[in-house]
Amino acid sequence: MSNNPTVKRRLISMVYESLLGFAVLFLPFLIFEVITQASHAPLIEHMRQALAFIVLGFYFIHQWHRDGQTLAMKTWRMKLVGADGGLVSPRVAAVRYLLSWMWVLPALIAALALDLHRWQALGAVLAGILLWSLTAFLDKDRQFLHDKLAGTRLVQLPPLEKKKKTAAAV
Repeated sequence: MSNNPTVKRRLISMVYESLLGFAVLFLPFLIFEVITQASHAPLIEHMRQALAFIVLGFYFIHQWHRDGQTLAMKTWRMKLVGADGGLVSPRVAAVRYLLSWMWVLPALIAALALDLHRWQALGAVLAGILLWSLTAFLDKDRQFLHDKLAGTRLVQLPPLEKKKKTAAAV
């Protein structure tokens, strides 16, 4: 197997990562909702968005710097490495986190500018994700653009070796 995970494998891992992101946000959001009494005032909505950005940023930057993997990346046996093949610094992890917002930020801005709502806005975000995923095909190693710009890369780890049963266990 190549040292580079396939685009399909990375996209599937991102779906799992999205689900885990909800778990990471659960407690901070619960506390926030109790404090704000679940208000939907415009200022509170912006604070809610900022909270998600900060909490997710802390999670990803910490995980990528600590051992190069989030739980989803461990599950799919992928690891984030720097240009030298080693762990990334907190600064590089932060740059990658900010650049990774390019998956959805242009589409969110377009949805806002075009006054799209609900399903139309979701469609714009999905189109943005699809377009960003195509950036992998601009690179010979199939790395996404945000990794190229951040000086990072995802590598595929070898399969885990299965433990052999001993004769005594049989």
